[in-house]
Amino acid sequence: MVENLVNLTLSVPDDLKKQMEEFPVINWSEVAREAFRDRLGELKLLKQITSKSKLTERDALIIGRKINNGIAKRHEVNKN
Repeated sequence: MVENLVNLTLSVPDDLKKQMEEFPVINWSEVAREAFRDRLGELKLLKQITSKSKLTERDALIIGRKINNGIAKRHEVNKN
């Protein structure tokens, strides 16, 4: 099955672009596609869970932010 693709332009900071250029063999478009798929999967799961919940949308957003911050902190710790 052939997938129709559309173009999407992203802006990244200069320092990130320079780091990416250190790895020219990496297909950065595919990396971005995978990241989009992963995040969409997380959001769909969150939506499914919260659709049966009595949490408000605001409550769910707060919980989501806390989860994201925890993940970010964990990855920062693992970088060092």
